[in-house]
Amino acid sequence: MPDLLAQTLALPGLGWLVIIAFVAGLVRGFAGFGTALVFLPVAAQIIDPVWAVTVLIVMDLAGPAPAIPRALKDGHPKDLLRLVAATALALPFGMAVLFAVDSNLFKLAVSVISLIMLVILMSGKRYQGKVTPPIVWTTGGIAGVLGGAAGIPGPPVILLYMASSHPARVIRANTTAYLFFFDAMMLIGFAFVGRLAGLPLFLGLLVMVPNLMGNLVGGAVFNPRYESLYRYVAYLIIAASSLSGLFAAVF
Repeated sequence: MPDLLAQTLALPGLGWLVIIAFVAGLVRGFAGFGTALVFLPVAAQIIDPVWAVTVLIVMDLAGPAPAIPRALKDGHPKDLLRLVAATALALPFGMAVLFAVDSNLFKLAVSVISLIMLVILMSGKRYQGKVTPPIVWTTGGIAGVLGGAAGIPGPPVILLYMASSHPARVIRANTTAYLFFFDAMMLIGFAFVGRLAGLPLFLGLLVMVPNLMGNLVGGAVFNPRYESLYRYVAYLIIAASSLSGLFAAVF
């Protein structure tokens, strides 16, 4: 344990990881999404991509935990169950890609995916059909593959719910709960293949504190009357993170 602590504290760029963990938690707290989109493009510039995903899922499990009881109460349980079940089935395929992909390709891919998802979210283009159970199952499967391969499961689910007839309270609740359960499944998967150990695990536990603080601050300042404002602030932060990752990957 002392050796791991010394290695963690000596890690180049640790301060930036702490800062981006707090900012990612802040965005998640007031917008209900965005942790991976903010954290991964920056973290993958500092540490190994698989490590970055490990750190993300460890720290992100605690951040939204205080909001889960309320999210389960306010959400739509049938949709949530379908999403989680479909993701569980698809997740191993995505994780196989993550463990095989080249680190430079990961950095480029995660930044490009983040930017594409951001453009889609900002464009206002939405699925116009009825949100049926098969559509929810399909969305969960896509999120499972994307989340397992790049650590970014949220955008397909967010796009689905923005097209749904659910009120904002339900959408926010189901998105929050889904991302929490996704992190739990990723942790189980990483532990099963022996990836949940050593320095990345310790680093995830370390940055869990600033991430949790960010979540609490973001949740405290959230006001439903200004939901669109919070969303656009989140978009700006995601854009900055993604562009920095893209620049680093290309140059």
